[in-house]
Amino acid sequence: MGEEVKNYDALTGMKDERAAEKKAEGAAPSIPSSSMAIDISLPLDQMKPRIVDLCKDLFKRWSSLDESCFSIETVSGGITNLLLKVSVRDDRGNSDSLTVRLYGPNTDLVIDRKRELQALPHLSAAGFGAKLLGIFGNGMVQSFIDARTLSPSDMSDPKIAFKIARQLHQFHKVAIPGSKEPQLWTDIFKFLDEAAALKIEDSAKQATYESISFQEIQAEINELKICQQDLTDLLNAPVVFAHNDLLSGNLMLNDKEGRLYFIDFEYGSYSYRGYDIANHFNEYAGFDCDYSLYPDKDAQYHFFRSYLESDKPHEVSDKDLEALYVETNTFRLASHIYWALWALIQAKVSPINFDYLSYFLLRFHEYKKQKEGCFSLAQKYLSRSISCSSRRNSCPPSED
Repeated sequence: MGEEVKNYDALTGMKDERAAEKKAEGAAPSIPSSSMAIDISLPLDQMKPRIVDLCKDLFKRWSSLDESCFSIETVSGGITNLLLKVSVRDDRGNSDSLTVRLYGPNTDLVIDRKRELQALPHLSAAGFGAKLLGIFGNGMVQSFIDARTLSPSDMSDPKIAFKIARQLHQFHKVAIPGSKEPQLWTDIFKFLDEAAALKIEDSAKQATYESISFQEIQAEINELKICQQDLTDLLNAPVVFAHNDLLSGNLMLNDKEGRLYFIDFEYGSYSYRGYDIANHFNEYAGFDCDYSLYPDKDAQYHFFRSYLESDKPHEVSDKDLEALYVETNTFRLASHIYWALWALIQAKVSPINFDYLSYFLLRFHEYKKQKEGCFSLAQKYLSRSISCSSRRNSCPPSED
């Protein structure tokens, strides 16, 4: 690769004293940047010369290569991104591959790109995801990961779940510079304000939109936040840098090496540990949104043991398992609210042919379906804890 890429590898690999000093200081390595922007709506054949120019601009070692030395293919076209694989063969026969991620239009309404770019170099330096190699006007360039994307059913495989839990625990240890205040409720209320101010051009969709009671949603959020805060304070639940979107599409596995990768940190922020785990469990529902696939208590305890003590999972105490179970499953509701409001915003701004309004209705329905059980779990734990505290003795774990 070009000199910039080599320098970046040296820095993130901590191969010299300067890199070690930067790590100690919490500073991220310098990343090549370009002011170029790529029109995401272009067909791939028309996009190729622009992608080639971008690569030459970012990586000077490739600046003299002919366009024929570059090949481009689509890896995935997600809801908020277009991901391309770029393969390069130089005059000496050396070959390299990287990925170019193009942001979808209007995604700044639901994604804080400044926050994402602040976190990425630090996550990369800590060994998570693809290495950030360059940034440009409406996207980024990253190293290519030779691995397969997981399917939703893979996540419930006990061996894979163990890997996910262990790596998530390490992910939650990464320190990102800046405020450590949890952003969950800030983001939810921001989404609520944006969603409540929409006007959709499609008359049928607008009629469905107008049937939504934002007063009801706000009341639900207020009630949930109060309950969640009481429980979070009692459990002393940690605030961590969370992935916040750990669905199967953001998990990759190299089966030959047995190596798991977390990717796509665009929704990452400081948040509550239990929320990040609950949001992951909600994603067991897969593309068909079958929430009956949400993991049962035994499967969750397997995950929690791996998360809390991967080297000695069977030594995790029942008390710690129960606490994390309650912490996680009460945050299950916040995940449904978050993505329901996200879907309303996307219904207005996304050019992708997807029924976001139906997705909103589905997630909000699931929220209401699970509300009684989750609130009951929280209130029962709160009542037991207060009762135990008043009697000044220990109580056995509940059977919920």
